[in-house]
Amino acid sequence: MRPLRLGTRRSRLAMAQSGQVAERVRERTGRPVELVEITTYGDVSREHLTQIGGTGVFVSALRDALLAGEIDLAVHSLKDLPTAQPDDLALAAVPEREDPRDALIARDDLTFERLAARGGVRVGTGSPRRMAQLNAWARSLGCEITTVPIRGNVDTRIGFVRDGELDAVVLATAGLRRVGRESEITEILPSDTVLPAPGQGALAIECAASDADLTALLAGLDDPHTRIAVTAERTLLAALEAGCSAPVAALADLRNEGQKATVMRLRGAVGTIDGSSLVQLSTTGSVAASVEEALSHARAMGRALADEMLAKGAAGLMGERAL
Repeated sequence: MRPLRLGTRRSRLAMAQSGQVAERVRERTGRPVELVEITTYGDVSREHLTQIGGTGVFVSALRDALLAGEIDLAVHSLKDLPTAQPDDLALAAVPEREDPRDALIARDDLTFERLAARGGVRVGTGSPRRMAQLNAWARSLGCEITTVPIRGNVDTRIGFVRDGELDAVVLATAGLRRVGRESEITEILPSDTVLPAPGQGALAIECAASDADLTALLAGLDDPHTRIAVTAERTLLAALEAGCSAPVAALADLRNEGQKATVMRLRGAVGTIDGSSLVQLSTTGSVAASVEEALSHARAMGRALADEMLAKGAAGLMGERAL
């Protein structure tokens, strides 16, 4: 059989997670899968993400290749996907999520609180969301840190700490695990203090909506609990009319009784980059028995929490609003 062509970005992390998906697709379909490396504008530009359109710049080239028939499916980090799904592309599967939390890699194996207490520390991250919450956390401790915008792959970012240019960097725990760098973590940041990006830790598998057979095959890789949780998070982001690079955080937790998820808690946060203002709210609701009903409830929870956050002044804190 002709191999399925799986499109992926060229970074070490993208190749690692795409390779994991490729193996599962092989097992599911019985067909060979070949990785097709695609360079996106976000990979070649050195500008800050807020200047070039947010994390969506990592997606467009892969989607163009799908629509042109150059690849059969694409794997994305879900947090990179714009919230509006194109009609001609199917979000065929969202596999089981890896740990969504952020991780600190700091000099001298310090935790964030011990690091902040030393004063004058520089913490690198490319995320306004992380900057807002880290600065707010430091303020709550009576400390002050300097957050430094950085770009680059995992090795480059860790290198800033190893070379002494920065005191710490913050990266996604999921990414570090997927590239085998989990041992570098000095602290997994508690989600009660630093919420992740909507969809963080989850992957998205897209294919052409017109390819019904492939869409149905890939659906077997979908994890309903992950799909429900990220739907709530991404609905919150969309309802806030926030772009990918706005300082918006969200995390949905599903609580299980036996094999069934019965309750979901959705938390959201929006703050100014310097941490001087932070709106963080949560809501809890029941999870319906059917997946379709649960997804509908998840969307309703996301919209309702967004309305509450906007009523508390979230719009004025985001800096960027989607057009």
